[in-house]
Amino acid sequence: MRINLCEIIDMPGSAKPFSCRLETDRLGTSSISEFIVPPQGEGVISNTAGILTLSGRLTARASCFCDRCGESYEHEFDLPLEATLSAEAQDEDNPDVFLLEGNELDLSDVLETLFILDMDTSFLCRADCAGLCSRCGKNLNEGPCSCEKEIDPRLAVLRQLLDKGLD
Repeated sequence: MRINLCEIIDMPGSAKPFSCRLETDRLGTSSISEFIVPPQGEGVISNTAGILTLSGRLTARASCFCDRCGESYEHEFDLPLEATLSAEAQDEDNPDVFLLEGNELDLSDVLETLFILDMDTSFLCRADCAGLCSRCGKNLNEGPCSCEKEIDPRLAVLRQLLDKGLD
């Protein structure tokens, strides 16, 4: 979605609200199986002393897979949006500065970039997810498995000495 900003570019103190629903084809990851509610960005583009800033919120709901236990769960996204807009490239290394194309901004591209940059690096069904047993594959959130604890190979000799001492 392209948005024309000609009415606020040269008018400090002015603002333009926006609302944009994103297409999800470029936003998926291996942890997101589908978007239940597609990402929706809402906010305002403001001209403060000649500097254009975009601010607002981006919300979505997705069906995800936990990166530790593999279980499916619903994840709510509620991300703050903050970006500076510029008509010309000033600091190419700053990912928070987005370039205008003439008087227009590709709002979808900006929101997609901010969504991806703000996305969690790992998706967890809950903060204390115990994951899967590395030996039998049991989901440890459902309780302990019946596997014996592995002994550190460096301490195996001590274990043998203890076993001999008990006989």
